[in-house]
Amino acid sequence: MAEEESLELTTENQPKSKKKLIIFIAIGVVVIGLIAGAALFFLGGDEESIPATPGTASSAETEVDESKKGKANYVGMPRPFLFNLPGVDRARLVEIKVQLMVRGDDGQTAKMHIPLIEDALLTTFSAADVQKLSTQAGKDELRQLALLNVQNTLQPVAGRKIVEKVLFTGFVMQ
Repeated sequence: MAEEESLELTTENQPKSKKKLIIFIAIGVVVIGLIAGAALFFLGGDEESIPATPGTASSAETEVDESKKGKANYVGMPRPFLFNLPGVDRARLVEIKVQLMVRGDDGQTAKMHIPLIEDALLTTFSAADVQKLSTQAGKDELRQLALLNVQNTLQPVAGRKIVEKVLFTGFVMQ
């Protein structure tokens, strides 16, 4: 009789354990589905949108056309520019480290013309004013002037604008 009761208990527990197993499997499948959906949502959003009409160009397409020029490359000048500037009370020693931002294969062209670029930059820097260089606006103005001078210097030699930006990576004035 004790054996019959134990058999009845085990047969009654089996359907409950199967139900629990099915519930746990279903919950596991739902959780895995949610994780996979979230991963696709966060990691798969790199596609570009297609414009509604084929004749119109969106700003995203314009940016893509500009990026077709190539990746940005940086050409560092081999030496920092070191020069004296006359000041009101005394002469100042200025050291500027420069890198040039170019696109695509223009890095090789820029490296080939480094002496010409150095000449243009040193001429621009040595004509600067100490009062202007002591402010951020003056440094930005000098950077823009240096960019224009480098582009104008390389235009006749290379036939196009090679340098996109002039970057100051170090600036010391004593």
